Amino acid sequence: MSEPSQPVGVGAAAVQRPSVIQLVFREKGALYAAYIPLLTDGGLFVPTQRPYKLGEDIYLLLSLPDDPQRYPVAGKVAWITPANASGGRTQGVGVRFPGDEKTRLLKLKIEETLGTQIASSRPTQTV
Repeated sequence: MSEPSQPVGVGAAAVQRPSVIQLVFREKGALYAAYIPLLTDGGLFVPTQRPYKLGEDIYLLLSLPDDPQRYPVAGKVAWITPANASGGRTQGVGVRFPGDEKTRLLKLKIEETLGTQIASSRPTQTV
């Protein structure tokens, strides 16, 4: 029996798959609170206690209000709200959408769903 050429665990991060999170929005108000229009390609706040790093891949299965379709989104962590954040903000991550055509159409669908709410001054869970 031969010895392994590398210590066990080396390179494990390279083969780690992005986490998959199902995100279901049943109400427009919840979608409004999570949507991030400031990101060029759009994005969403994802409440989670799992530790993430900036730039880490994250895969969302997104359900929008009154829409039976689920939308897959391969995003990246754009910011992190830590536990015990000031102002009682929910722990989680901001996920930046990729700049592809499919996701651009999803961003338009979200903005269409939100309608005039998108210009509201109500506080959100985002930046």
